[in-house]
Amino acid sequence: MTAENSIFLGASRKNDDNYQRPEILDLRYANRHGLITGATGTGKTVTLQILAEGFSNAGVPVFCADVKGDLSGIAVAGEGEGKEFLAKRAETIKLDPYEFTDFPAIFWDLFGEKGHPIRTTISEMGPLLLSRLMDLSDAQEGVLNIAFRLADEEGLLLLDLKDLQSLLNHMGERSAELSSRYGNVSKASIGAIQRSLLVLETQGASHFFGEPALKIEDLMRTSRDGRGAINVLAADKLMMNPRLYATFLLWLLSELFEELPEVGDPDKPKLVFFFDEAHLLFDEAPKILVDRVEQVVRLIRSKGVGVFFVTQNPLDVPDTVLSQLGNRIQHALRAYTPREQQAVKVAADTFRPNPEFDVYECITQLGVGEALVSTLESKGVPSIVQRTLIRPPSSRLGPLEDDERKEVIKQSPVAGLYDELNDRESAYEMLQERAKKAAKAAEKAEEEEEEDEGGWTIPGFGNSGSKKKKKKSGYQRQTVAEAAMKSVVRSVGTTLGRELIRGILGSLRR
Repeated sequence: MTAENSIFLGASRKNDDNYQRPEILDLRYANRHGLITGATGTGKTVTLQILAEGFSNAGVPVFCADVKGDLSGIAVAGEGEGKEFLAKRAETIKLDPYEFTDFPAIFWDLFGEKGHPIRTTISEMGPLLLSRLMDLSDAQEGVLNIAFRLADEEGLLLLDLKDLQSLLNHMGERSAELSSRYGNVSKASIGAIQRSLLVLETQGASHFFGEPALKIEDLMRTSRDGRGAINVLAADKLMMNPRLYATFLLWLLSELFEELPEVGDPDKPKLVFFFDEAHLLFDEAPKILVDRVEQVVRLIRSKGVGVFFVTQNPLDVPDTVLSQLGNRIQHALRAYTPREQQAVKVAADTFRPNPEFDVYECITQLGVGEALVSTLESKGVPSIVQRTLIRPPSSRLGPLEDDERKEVIKQSPVAGLYDELNDRESAYEMLQERAKKAAKAAEKAEEEEEEDEGGWTIPGFGNSGSKKKKKKSGYQRQTVAEAAMKSVVRSVGTTLGRELIRGILGSLRR
């Protein structure tokens, strides 16, 4: 196996204390997904970093969620001064030459603060994903489908949240008419959908829905020297809004699955995803999200996409997803509580045993930067687990300064493509314009009706109705006395009118 079609992870021990056996990740099996676990401070993020570097060097684009900001340092070269332990580790594992270099990084941020904004439109999300994400009932999902159908028929663009909210309000006003056309459109269902949208809006979904929408190909760029772009999503603030994070992840996985062509088993992946702090993803996540992740993990392999989950505890990942992860890197775990002991046992049982050591005991004894490694070998068979010292990164170990981040964003290949929000005319503006026109038409009709008022007259007698009545300003309530007086006047007028007509007709007869 050459360096061109594999990633060097580190070196493992043989029968002594020397780290001589190289441990690699075969790129042919990188789309069989993977798992990186370990307690806080054991080196998970550094392992993610060296894997991202390895994929980039192989020309494979990478997408990773940066929860703590530590991964941003991948955009600049590492530093030897003050980091002598990195050079020492490189010497220990026979990494020669060990060079510091930067990597082609693109920073993204749903809130547009620490990277380029990521957006999609309501139309691209679609009624099915939205309804499942908001956990709508069958009746509510049906109303949401009617909303999208109505938008298509009446040419209403659904781009952002206010478009969908205004459309739902419009449907409430036309509920009787729409119910006769599409089935029951109840105001209760519309209200429930509006409340769910309000939850999304509170968590910042207004930043996510809009234009310009992200193009998937912009996540799959390569630099001029052939290295894959490393897309770093600033997720420190995003993780405080789990519903928004779930919305984004559900959309992104679905877009990848729908847009990428089938490629079978390529020599290397087309794209690799890393989901750091995966326990935040699955903890109290909507069932549809878990089901969708499971489906994508099972099927997206044939699209050439690899998915790696990074978390503290293997129990954080559902069994249905865990069983799909062929490449395993296990850092140290602590076993003080019954749940922690169970986690160690689960982790130990997932490895192909090594007769040279007890896997269960080894997991609790690993040092910082050490890990148990088992990757897929020929024909996709897991390798025997090895105690491995992970290689040091070539990029900076630690976050960027704010000025450095701004400079990387400024020089980004997607600079200027997504930074400015484009709020073009869509359903919200169209429905507002319709309401204005309807109000003007109603006002005009009211004026014409008032002009025609004046009662039934006989030509040559009394008011012929040619004079305009002055329009009353505002709404005036009619009192009981006024109504009674008008009734009397109408009655008297009618009686006098009849007598007058009889008199005229009588004189004509004579």
